[in-house]
Amino acid sequence: MSLPPTPRRRAWSGVVEPPVAGRAQKPREIGLTMVIDKGMGINRLQEFVGMCADYVDMVKFTFGTSALYSESTLTGKIQMLSESGLRVFPGGTFAELALMQGKFGQYLSYARRVGFDAVEISDGSIDLAAGERREAIAAAVDMGFEVITEVGKKHPQDTIPTSQLIELMLADLRAGADYVVVEARESGRKVTIFDAQGNISSEGLNQILDSTSEKQQDRIIWEAPQSAQQKQFILTMGPNVNLGNVAPGEVLSVEALRLGMRGDTLRRYCQRQKRRAEG
Repeated sequence: MSLPPTPRRRAWSGVVEPPVAGRAQKPREIGLTMVIDKGMGINRLQEFVGMCADYVDMVKFTFGTSALYSESTLTGKIQMLSESGLRVFPGGTFAELALMQGKFGQYLSYARRVGFDAVEISDGSIDLAAGERREAIAAAVDMGFEVITEVGKKHPQDTIPTSQLIELMLADLRAGADYVVVEARESGRKVTIFDAQGNISSEGLNQILDSTSEKQQDRIIWEAPQSAQQKQFILTMGPNVNLGNVAPGEVLSVEALRLGMRGDTLRRYCQRQKRRAEG
């Protein structure tokens, strides 16, 4: 009988410990890190998994890139990620194309056949009526997928008010979505609550937080491709905020930020310790 795998001993264990406590452990439902894969090859993906799988929860094959793989490459990548304990799903833009062509049922069937365990449903580039959105969510739920929806338009000219984003988020959760992603695109600029420089609108962020419960906030994934955005979300909402659109090469940096092992969060930790000592 084979023995269960021995947990890997972390470098510096017992010497230097992360200062921030309370980081959710895998498998986890909060504090998620979702990585975008724009087309890593098998060898690079294997290296990524070896270095980062312990700190990643979801991988999205972004845009329609997975349609450009050979089927054997697609199933090989999905298998490698799934066996490493990562949830993997195709990008919402590709699902939008299937919806536009009236082939969403075939899309879901193929996604199930090749091994995806989640799908993303969005209308960032198309117009999707509320009833169609609910039907798409229900169809994916019925097929056993974890359902991730996304709110927000991709083109700045199509921007919708934050109040409407909130309505969509809450409607998606009621319809059965497991998580709702707040759109930031790959650039993190000029969309939803992000301005042209990538700064997060405090007004927009607070409006969303004031309109949602703590339980609902645990189901929001904030796309944050820029380092400054990742820092602001973590400093505002703590180490267990859900972050999306993290580049593969930034995973360890983000985890270090969550754990207080980067300057900004270490500074916050030191300030809190000082106040406690003085109090």
